[in-house]
Amino acid sequence: MTLDFSLPDVTITEFGVGRDDDDGVQTYKMIPVDAEVQAALREMAASTRAAMQELDDKPPRYQASEKYASSEYVHLPLDDDLAKLVRQLHQATNLLVDVTALSDPSTIFCYFARLADKQGHHLTALRRATQFKGVLKSRLIRLTTNALRIIEDTVFKLDSDFDLLVDGASVHILRPSGFEFLGGLRDAVLAATPQNVKVLQSDLSFVDFTHIQDYARKHPRAARYVASIRSQKETKNIDKHALKRFCKDMGVQFHEANGKITVEEGHVMGFLEVLDRRLYAVELVKDSPEGFRAASRRRLVNGGGGGT
Repeated sequence: MTLDFSLPDVTITEFGVGRDDDDGVQTYKMIPVDAEVQAALREMAASTRAAMQELDDKPPRYQASEKYASSEYVHLPLDDDLAKLVRQLHQATNLLVDVTALSDPSTIFCYFARLADKQGHHLTALRRATQFKGVLKSRLIRLTTNALRIIEDTVFKLDSDFDLLVDGASVHILRPSGFEFLGGLRDAVLAATPQNVKVLQSDLSFVDFTHIQDYARKHPRAARYVASIRSQKETKNIDKHALKRFCKDMGVQFHEANGKITVEEGHVMGFLEVLDRRLYAVELVKDSPEGFRAASRRRLVNGGGGGT
């Protein structure tokens, strides 16, 4: 997947941090940095891109319901609801410069670089500031003349790469957990539940989503499934009879009244797992079907197995 930015042709490099203010509001501030730091930030961005390309040249779309490895290249369209927070930072034009933004390191939750290339394209690179507090808890030493001395200054440690890169079209994610933290995914998926359910209801008019929506608005995991199901855009073609038959096979209980399927109490997650293609059955032993739950869902090419 291409990056809508030319890393070898960077003309502007800026640095900033995200802070948790006293009133609980997260704000982003720019901090002036010298040429050496700017060069280090560009190297980090290049290292991030290289790591992504090494992992996957055709990254799958990020799915809120997936369980990802610590490093796994996935992407998300910039206009997706789940990308709202990083989109706002990427498109912000009025971030204030604050030379004192690092005065209280305990409030820093992330740092970022904003780059521009010769073509006028922009790139935002973000990293969760996990290293920051770890360094503050340590006693650092350095060699001055012929003696080792404790460093008393506040130290900010840059990492070797970023968690994600944001260009004009997509969020390129190297560490899904970092994106979920920086993008406020828990709150985002909960807030998006009513709209996501509205889309599913229009596709599956024979399902009563009232109870499902109430449950998902209070349970982040269910909300993630709802967001994932909507993003797949595969609910329009679901056959009612096939859905009922598969739910019965998987033990997902429901009842039907006036032509509408209503999921029974305690079976909402199972029903969402059916729609998210996470429950499946195999019959390797004759007349002994077995049901399983997939921790991760990846479509196989032409329905075939993997292997080279």
